[in-house]
Amino acid sequence: MSRERLYLFDTTLRDGAQTQGVDFSVEDKRTIALALDRLGVDYVEGGWPGANPGDTAFFQDPPKLSNAKLVAFGMTRRPGRSVENDPGLAAVLDGKADAVCLVGKTWDFHVDVALEVPREENVAVIGDSIAAVVARGREAMFDAEHFFDGYKANPDYALACLRAALEAGARWVVLCDTNGGTLPSEVSRIVAEVAEHVPVEKLGIHTHNDTENAVANTLAAVRAGARQVQGTLNGLGERCGNANMISLIPSFALKPEFADAFETGVGPDQLHQVTSTSRLLDELLNRAPNRHAAYVGANAFAHKGGLHVSAVMKDPRTYEHVPPEAVGNQRQILVSDQAGRSNILARLKDVGIEIDDKDPRVGRILDQVKEREFQGYSYDGADASFELMARRVLGQVPDFFRVERFRVMVERRYNARGELITVSEATVKVTVDGVERLSVAEGNGPVNALDIALRKDLGKYAGVMEDLRLVDYKVRIFDGGTEAVTRVLIESADSTGARWFTVGVSPNIVDASFMALLDSVTYKLYRESAPAGATRPAAAE
Repeated sequence: MSRERLYLFDTTLRDGAQTQGVDFSVEDKRTIALALDRLGVDYVEGGWPGANPGDTAFFQDPPKLSNAKLVAFGMTRRPGRSVENDPGLAAVLDGKADAVCLVGKTWDFHVDVALEVPREENVAVIGDSIAAVVARGREAMFDAEHFFDGYKANPDYALACLRAALEAGARWVVLCDTNGGTLPSEVSRIVAEVAEHVPVEKLGIHTHNDTENAVANTLAAVRAGARQVQGTLNGLGERCGNANMISLIPSFALKPEFADAFETGVGPDQLHQVTSTSRLLDELLNRAPNRHAAYVGANAFAHKGGLHVSAVMKDPRTYEHVPPEAVGNQRQILVSDQAGRSNILARLKDVGIEIDDKDPRVGRILDQVKEREFQGYSYDGADASFELMARRVLGQVPDFFRVERFRVMVERRYNARGELITVSEATVKVTVDGVERLSVAEGNGPVNALDIALRKDLGKYAGVMEDLRLVDYKVRIFDGGTEAVTRVLIESADSTGARWFTVGVSPNIVDASFMALLDSVTYKLYRESAPAGATRPAAAE
């Protein structure tokens, strides 16, 4: 029996960005969009063009997505203005996006109090705005703000707003639980009633988590007829957050009630990326992952002694509702030397390394990962460092050069004009083909100075390094205090459009930075020197 298509719409970069303390850079947004594209979601909402410089810059040069459609978010035209004379709407319509999602009022209370316009005019505003999107050749969606509250107060008016969008050509009308106060029983009833008026293949759901029911409400909506699901990575969002896409995707794929009835763009090969995608977001936000998160948390499949361990060793199904390997996670049993082996094999496949699952070197790679993670490393957001570590175990990475020593000096002083400045100077001594080379360079910070000095004289490799640039740099401190262990994540790019992440860990922040920098340079050299006909290492593009 054929399954219905369920469409996944991720709004991390827009609704998730409204989380207190979250401020995505343009590079962060690009990285997350590409990760979502690889995961297999259908729509990536990139933000609101014209609303802020970051979103505007992102849409001026958006990433090239292979699977997902890039969506621009905006608001329906302002009452009293035509579509042509609304600069806010124009910025959205002119953005480089495959689809446009416009938010509009559907609760008569908001129309009366917030907009202060006749209700009929609000309906006309919705229709005009959606028609403008369609006229531009874009896929149009209507975000029905406060729909559930509006439907409970005045169902005829709420439905009239949806009807206006559909008649104007909307591909989707999305029912929003904007206040997050609706419960699953109400969502199920209301979505089922709306489905009598709106074709289910045009019906979406967008829930907030103010009663800790966003995921439950989304699942209830799908059962009742919604066929587009909106959410955010790790449940980011204003106030208590949005429906957690990281929890929804495995539920759709692995729970028979949904898996037997629906299919999404996330196949088995992408499903095991769920854990690494979740942790990538946390790395970009410089925060510790939630160890107790469903499906992807470090404790999600952890078993601590006694009857549980005994039973799990006999058959994991005794205490695990799904196989951890299916979502890229791993079982945590201290007495088991097999914990994580399947996960390592999946990660190796991700970076293009084919190896027999019985090869003893898989165990050595696993041991190194465990040891380094104990030291503070995290490879979920640093695929290039993971690949280098694995290929070194496999004997595939040449010793391009050896760093003999490095030194960094930071001086704070007044210049000739009396301005207080900080100058960093780095010295790096390397050996290339048996020849020692000493380079000195100044930079606007110690890491920049080290980067310049390291690449200043690498002998025969100098030409390869010319287009390498550092795109982003993030620091995370563990255990607190000035003597705490520091983890540094560096994002690099080159002229081919490839991007990669490397990681370094040390009690010394400069040393940790230099480790990440060394991996970045080595990864670039390895990519360029891969033998003809061999599988070249893949980087995010």
